[in-house]
Amino acid sequence: MARAVILASGSGSNFQALAEAIEGTKHSLTALICDRKGAGCFERAEKLNISARYINYAEKKREAVEQELLDIVNSTGCDIIFLAGFMRLITPFFLDNFAGPVINIHPSLLPKYPGTHGIEESYGSGDLELGITIHKVDYGMDTGPVICQRSFIRSGRESLEEIEVKIHELEHLWYPKTAIELLDKSEINSEVKQ
Repeated sequence: MARAVILASGSGSNFQALAEAIEGTKHSLTALICDRKGAGCFERAEKLNISARYINYAEKKREAVEQELLDIVNSTGCDIIFLAGFMRLITPFFLDNFAGPVINIHPSLLPKYPGTHGIEESYGSGDLELGITIHKVDYGMDTGPVICQRSFIRSGRESLEEIEVKIHELEHLWYPKTAIELLDKSEINSEVKQ
């Protein structure tokens, strides 16, 4: 059994998709950690009976916050971290001090349109093929090794809202599937280490 923690900042639709997928497996989701008080993901976590923690980036230096984050994550015995709309860059300090992988989902076909406006930039680009990228987090912004990409071809007549719906459908389908595969691998890797 592998253990996961999810970091989120917003409404939590990807968090919920991941949590519901993990619930039906031998793996466990040990915690949700969010950096925004009142974010919708807290309500989703409560309904799913998942422990949720708030972490405050506003009043401390980044390294101190990430040390606190590491302490929480490590106290759960976490093997892997999934970012689900977590709107903070994870620093080398955190990545170097967490033993497992940190995985992110991004709403564009990286390396195109990294950063916080992936959907809007994809939509405005004129590209016909749009999609999502699931990748391992490294020291850069959305630059880590790609694990999975899925896409669709747009007609060019869709509104931004329609494109957002299609992107979220891909996310909610493929992020949970990929997460379970990664949890299965993490379980094998943790058994090898013992």
